[in-house]
Amino acid sequence: MKLGYNEIMITSKYFNDIKDFINLEIGIKRFRGNIERFHFNPIPLDEYSRKFFPNIETFHVYGYDDEIFNDGKIFKYVIWYLVSYSKYLKEKEQGNICKNIEYTEEDRWKYGNTIPSEVKSLGAWCFNRCKSLTTINIPTTISKLGFNCFKGCTLLKSIDIPTSITKIGFNCFEECLSLTSINIDNLQFISKERIFMNEPVLISTEIPKNLQIINGKNIFKKDINEFIVPSSITKLGYGCFYYCYSLKSINIPTSVSKLGHCCFGYCSSLKSINIPSPITSFGRGCFYKCGCEEELMKNETIPRNCFDEW
Repeated sequence: MKLGYNEIMITSKYFNDIKDFINLEIGIKRFRGNIERFHFNPIPLDEYSRKFFPNIETFHVYGYDDEIFNDGKIFKYVIWYLVSYSKYLKEKEQGNICKNIEYTEEDRWKYGNTIPSEVKSLGAWCFNRCKSLTTINIPTTISKLGFNCFKGCTLLKSIDIPTSITKIGFNCFEECLSLTSINIDNLQFISKERIFMNEPVLISTEIPKNLQIINGKNIFKKDINEFIVPSSITKLGYGCFYYCYSLKSINIPTSVSKLGHCCFGYCSSLKSINIPSPITSFGRGCFYKCGCEEELMKNETIPRNCFDEW
């Protein structure tokens, strides 16, 4: 197959550095002028790299500290870093696009308890001590619930957690004294300490104090002495087995490549754990104060910050 101008342009969108674009044009004569075909910047730009993209009309801002240019033909900005809902509304008025929108506690005070459809995550403390909240609809556009997100919502009685959720922050439902019912689209396992859910990322949350019903049935808290992670799982999420005191052994399949921050923190009874070779990413505090911490520290492939307090 012979690559044409369109194919090489699509491919070069995934380059990481201006040097890659320059080397392509220097190395292959028929692809000279590839950079000039771009009407947006596929990488963050600085004063040096900006001059190589003369025909940009839509400017993509990938990071909060990216240098921004308003010269030439630029008429619209696409913002990829996390912004509040309030910030999004201001950018929208100017014709700009925000890709990663978070509903913050300040947004909730200003715009109410209904989560806008454009929002992708709920920030830390978002509904903190919202005394009027009795139920909440979490749209399937939401992927993350920040730490202490619903803390102190003493009248919250039920909540639906869609499969789109890939992260639930610490103490998300702390002090939710009326929370007796949860619906979870992809329930995996209920232990004495945590509820596990979702694929391909296995995430969990601490069982709220007065929880009685999950998916319309009275909950049965199983012992978690041993846990076999399903082979469909590719990542163990942030704090997945955090404070699972009764966990004694766990089998991690080779399908798993990442362990989230504090994944096995404070698993004081954990004496046996296998570390498959495909695991290339270890979260900070991953094995902090777990029962096999001393043995794992002998494994030189495990980063030292896995044993630091998170």
